[in-house]
Amino acid sequence: MPTNFTVVPVRDGPRKTRRVGSVAEEEDEEDVDDNNVLRETREDTPGDGTPKECSPFINNTDNDKANSYDGKNMALFEEEMDSNPMVSSLLNKLANYTNLTQGAQEHEEADEEEAGPKKQTVKSPEMGTFMGVYLPCLQNILGVILFLRLTWIVGTAGILESLAIVGMCCSCTMLTAISMSAIATNGVVPAGGSYYMISRSLGPEFGGAVGLCFYLGTTFAGSMYILGTIEILLEDEVVALHNNMRVYGTCCLALMALVVFVGVKYVNKLALVFLACVILSILAIYAGVIKTAFEPPDFPVCLLGNRTLQNQNFDKCLKTEVVDNVTVTTKLWQLFCDGPELNATCDEYFDLNNVTMIQGIPGLTSGVISDNMWSDYGPLGMLVEKKGQPAVLAADSSRDVYLPYVVNDIASFFTLLVGIYFPSVTGDLRDAQKSIPIGTILAIATTSFIYFTTVVLFGACIESVLLRDKFGDSVKGNLVIGTLSWPSPWVIVIGSFFSCCGAGLQSLTGAPRLLQAIARDGIVPFLAVFGHGKANGEPTWALLLTAGICSS
Repeated sequence: MPTNFTVVPVRDGPRKTRRVGSVAEEEDEEDVDDNNVLRETREDTPGDGTPKECSPFINNTDNDKANSYDGKNMALFEEEMDSNPMVSSLLNKLANYTNLTQGAQEHEEADEEEAGPKKQTVKSPEMGTFMGVYLPCLQNILGVILFLRLTWIVGTAGILESLAIVGMCCSCTMLTAISMSAIATNGVVPAGGSYYMISRSLGPEFGGAVGLCFYLGTTFAGSMYILGTIEILLEDEVVALHNNMRVYGTCCLALMALVVFVGVKYVNKLALVFLACVILSILAIYAGVIKTAFEPPDFPVCLLGNRTLQNQNFDKCLKTEVVDNVTVTTKLWQLFCDGPELNATCDEYFDLNNVTMIQGIPGLTSGVISDNMWSDYGPLGMLVEKKGQPAVLAADSSRDVYLPYVVNDIASFFTLLVGIYFPSVTGDLRDAQKSIPIGTILAIATTSFIYFTTVVLFGACIESVLLRDKFGDSVKGNLVIGTLSWPSPWVIVIGSFFSCCGAGLQSLTGAPRLLQAIARDGIVPFLAVFGHGKANGEPTWALLLTAGICSS
């Protein structure tokens, strides 16, 4: 039985009917083709003359169907990679990458609406696990500790105890991330960041207590990042650790707070730059470590006996030198003696011991890993000495504190290694219940691997006295990791600077909004004033309090 029918409009008037097979067909004064299909004579009919307008049915013929859907994708579901190439999709996500919390993005949109006439905005694409959670977490975890303090931790605690310290820190962060994942997968994840997720899931009282600790931790982390930024800028300054740190740190804090106050959209524009700097710096460290196996860098450290000297006021690791067949004293001689003459009175330890120069980064094949395997703790102010180096002790050591020796420093704490901003979830997640646990745990696992491997690699290719030199006094304040990296030390200098600067901006951006959210919940009555801000909701008062805590 035929399954296709062609329906055509007919006119009143004489017509004749004939039966073809079992199907009755009505014929007007039109012609009939060879296929027994009626052919209509073109006449004026209502509509625009197209079969779709003339016919009482929407889809007139199969050809009309093809013309109607021509150029349209009628698929109910389509994979993204079927329509967009992989590279194009990744570049699109990178272009829309942001490291701001959802509340900060809402304030940014409100600023744009107030700035000018309303215009139609295109909603940014929903983020997946990689772009929305994994990369922002990496950016917040890797920072000042890795670039400035991890070498000192390895030199002081040794490789084995450093691995234990990093293991404990990673265990704390991983357990916290697992607990957060249990909350995230227990129900619908509300908007507003980790505080809202905790308070809306476990109750406002518990969320407020955790939120206040979270706020203080983020604020103190911001001050730590700012100090790291200033230390990188003042690496060549002799008195960088005294009042200069306070003055320049306060100026840097005021500048960052001004940028956050003007608008978080400027922080958003720099998020991708900061992320790229962190990734390139990590790759440069691994490349430099591999290069030391066959071509170690020239990075000398000057020793007097077995004591490490501060290489700030002399250029040659020599007591005397021959110039035009005449023996003359050097600047190092004048630091330990009361005059430049060869018969001047000098320090007893200086007279009894020779000056030697060793390479600070001898490389992977040098065997220094055995010297750095165990810890070498000491009290504050103890001289940094090389084990196994011959030396003759002086009878009177009272003047050692006034001489240019590198001394021990123990002013670092375990909590500095745990300063991780866990739920660095940015923008709108496609599937928050899936992305938050997977992205956060993978980021912590990745950074744990980086920390574990760098601990072993630093201990395997860097001299112990240089590792224990916390501020790089023996190498004129240069960054040890910068010299170790490849192809240039400036990769680490620029990368660590932008990394610390970006992390500080993120702390100053997230902490005030966290305090504002706590204040608006009314959990702590005297914090209600910090729930107010600009017309668009920007937390002005909370930002002032955060900047004040950081500066103190």
